[in-house]
Amino acid sequence: MSIVRMALLALVVGAAGPTSRADERGPTHFACDFNAGYSWTYEAGKFRSEPPKDLAFEIGNIDLDKQSATLILDGKSANTLKIVRALNANTFLEVVNEGFLNLTTIYDRDSATGTYPAVHSRHFGLFGQPMFAQYAGTCTAKP
Repeated sequence: MSIVRMALLALVVGAAGPTSRADERGPTHFACDFNAGYSWTYEAGKFRSEPPKDLAFEIGNIDLDKQSATLILDGKSANTLKIVRALNANTFLEVVNEGFLNLTTIYDRDSATGTYPAVHSRHFGLFGQPMFAQYAGTCTAKP
């Protein structure tokens, strides 16, 4: 190999810079904002829908190897989340005290916006009546 080729190879490898395992695995903390969607309630034998209020929360301490994370509300740890890994996305599963489920799927980073498209679903009940909500929004990686 010529000296010129070796120098070019060294330049290319050096320009790429070292990558850590954490860089390959993605962020370990997200701030998420959901500002679109609908919620449904079941009353008098039928479902009724309406737009829900905006929703924001954070997911931190993301450990893909242990498949765990922490839900953060108003800056405080609120609950432990399980992680289900998928191609181009991770889903965070919360089982709340009453046994109901909340799911948040965060997709790979959108290179055009720099944010991570996300969907959040809540499956619960109130006073014995089924209720659920589906939100769409984005998450931003936090240091």
